[in-house]
Amino acid sequence: MKSHPTQDSDTSIAIIPHKLFQADSGCSKTNLIDENWRAIMWRMKNILGLCILSLFLAGCQGTPHLVKRSQLLMGTVVFVTAVGADERVANRAAQAGLDEIRRLEELLSTWIPTSELSRVNAAAGREAVPVSQETFDVVERSLEMAQLTNGGFNIAVGPAVKAWNASGEGYVPTQEDLDALRPQMDLAYMQLDEKTRSVWLRRPGMSIDVGGIGKGYAADLASKVMQAAGATAGVVALSGDIKTFGRMPDDQRFVFGIQHPRKEQGEVLGRIELENEAVSTAGDYQRFFMKDGIRYHHILDPRTLQPAPSCQSVTVIATEGVMADG
Repeated sequence: MKSHPTQDSDTSIAIIPHKLFQADSGCSKTNLIDENWRAIMWRMKNILGLCILSLFLAGCQGTPHLVKRSQLLMGTVVFVTAVGADERVANRAAQAGLDEIRRLEELLSTWIPTSELSRVNAAAGREAVPVSQETFDVVERSLEMAQLTNGGFNIAVGPAVKAWNASGEGYVPTQEDLDALRPQMDLAYMQLDEKTRSVWLRRPGMSIDVGGIGKGYAADLASKVMQAAGATAGVVALSGDIKTFGRMPDDQRFVFGIQHPRKEQGEVLGRIELENEAVSTAGDYQRFFMKDGIRYHHILDPRTLQPAPSCQSVTVIATEGVMADG
C-alpha cells in the first residue's frame, strides 16, 4: 500500500502555538552525525549568524562581555552564547549551559545504554524503573503533549520511524507492516508513578524516545543554569531548537533566520525576533529519501504512521523550548 506523499507544492511556514507532530526520534548515532555534519553546520550558521554578528558588534563597544561556545551533544552541534558583566562570568555561564546539556544527554539519550531511558526500555513488560526528576518530568510533559495534540505527538512511535529508515537508505513499508507495530506505540501502556518517581512500559517490546521534545527541554534547563551562573542574556541552540533569554547588549531582541525548505542551505525564508522566547523549526528537507518522485521524510504522524503531509517546514514560537519542540 502506498504512503501519503509529501508534494513539492508551494512553500509554507506557520507560526502556531503547538507543533502537531513528532520530530526526530533521537539522532546521536555516530554515523548519522558524520553523514549530516556539513548540513548541520550550514544550518546552524544560517540560524545563528544574524544574532551572533549583532552580539559581536555590540560586545566590541565595551558593553557586557559575550562568549560563544559549541560542542557536539545530543547528536547535534550545540551552540551557546552567554552575555555577562565580564569575561569570567560569561565564560562560566556558557560552560554551565553545555555541562547541563551533557548531563541531560546522559539521562535521556537512547543511544547511551546506561541512560535512564535505555533502562526503562530494557525493562519493558517486566518492571517499573525509578528515574531522576528530569527524566520523569520530560516523559510527563510528553504525555501532556500527546493529549494536547490528540495523539499527534507520541514518544513511542520509534518502531515506525525505524521501519521507514528515512535517515538511512529509506524504505517504504506497507500499511499492514505499520499497523502491526501499533500495539507497541499505545501510550495507555506507559505508567508513571509520581510517588516512586518511576516509569513502567507495561507491554513487552515497547520503547520510548524523547527526541521530539528533549532538545527543547534541554535548552530550557540550560538557559536557567546559565542565568543562575550570572548570564544576563543568551542563546541556547540545539539544531532547530533554540531558547533565548534577555536582550542583546545593544538592547535589541535576538534575530534568527529560517532556512528555506526548497533552496540551497543558507537561503533564508524569513526572519524572526525573540526575547525570552523559544523557537523550533522542523521540515521534510532535513532527513528524507526520494522514491518514484515522492519525498518520504522522518516526521511521522503517529495516527497514520505515514510521513506528515501538507507542510514542508513548520516553525513554532513559544515561551518554553519544550513546548515549541513538542
